[in-house]
Amino acid sequence: MSLPKPDVICTHESDLDGLVAGGLLRRLAKTLHGAEVLLQAWNYQGWKMRPMNERCAWVTDFTFESRLDRSGWVVIDHHTTSVAAQKAQLIHDSSKSASLLCYELCQAAGIGSAALDRLVQLTNIGDLWLRRDPEFELACDYANLVKTYGFWHMHDLIGGELERLLDHPLLEVMAVKRRVEDPLGYEWSRAHVERISPEVGVVHTTVGNTNLIVHHLLERGATPFKVLATYFPKSNRTIVVSFRSLNGEALGVAAKLQGGGHPNAAGTTLPKSVQDVESATLYLREVLDSAPMATGLNSPFAGLRL
Repeated sequence: MSLPKPDVICTHESDLDGLVAGGLLRRLAKTLHGAEVLLQAWNYQGWKMRPMNERCAWVTDFTFESRLDRSGWVVIDHHTTSVAAQKAQLIHDSSKSASLLCYELCQAAGIGSAALDRLVQLTNIGDLWLRRDPEFELACDYANLVKTYGFWHMHDLIGGELERLLDHPLLEVMAVKRRVEDPLGYEWSRAHVERISPEVGVVHTTVGNTNLIVHHLLERGATPFKVLATYFPKSNRTIVVSFRSLNGEALGVAAKLQGGGHPNAAGTTLPKSVQDVESATLYLREVLDSAPMATGLNSPFAGLRL
């Protein structure tokens, strides 16, 4: 292992993959360097604006880009990138989640357990959206812990000990929500899809797993739109927008709004001046309905992240 001692560890705040990957890197830094390293979790827009002043940082679950190509920096990620590392250490594999990549580093340093094996397995299934895996529904329940309760709330609830996520009592809540709320939410949302542009529609939601509802709408061709957006208002009155597609169009849409992610699963945080759903819809129309949409991995936006 030749990873330098980090001044900070940065991860994505919006999903379980970021939580697990960040927690694993903290444990790795403790093992390799005997240090309790500060963990920071960022949304896309905050990450885009964050200055990169540290001598050394470990970054995970954010796309590698030129501003991260710094001597002494380590980036462990799985998102599509068009940038080659010249100075930074880049550990990249698009077929694995960030948590799995970080766990492989931990295992090489002698960190591992049956509990972590299991947690990383489920995180990988959910983050890569492996719908044919027999444990996909359970993996989604785990992923929804962070989606529902938030990164730092879950982190604090388990005291930073990742193993405590396994069989957590809140999973019972996620399972009941899936069985009861999802069918109701799908039928309601199917009748409440609003046009943003010829290619993009926004799905209004009430109850249920929003990501699964949107995926079903796309798979079943229930709307005329190639990209479906959903809103996630935060407690600080900011609006996060998630974009989903089937053929790689979501990333190009997110990049137009200074966001990023995967080809079919991307997102962004809207400007602070946009503080409610109605304003969000007007803002999206202003940005997205003014020019033809770039789509797929060949989009000029494909290497961008926020």
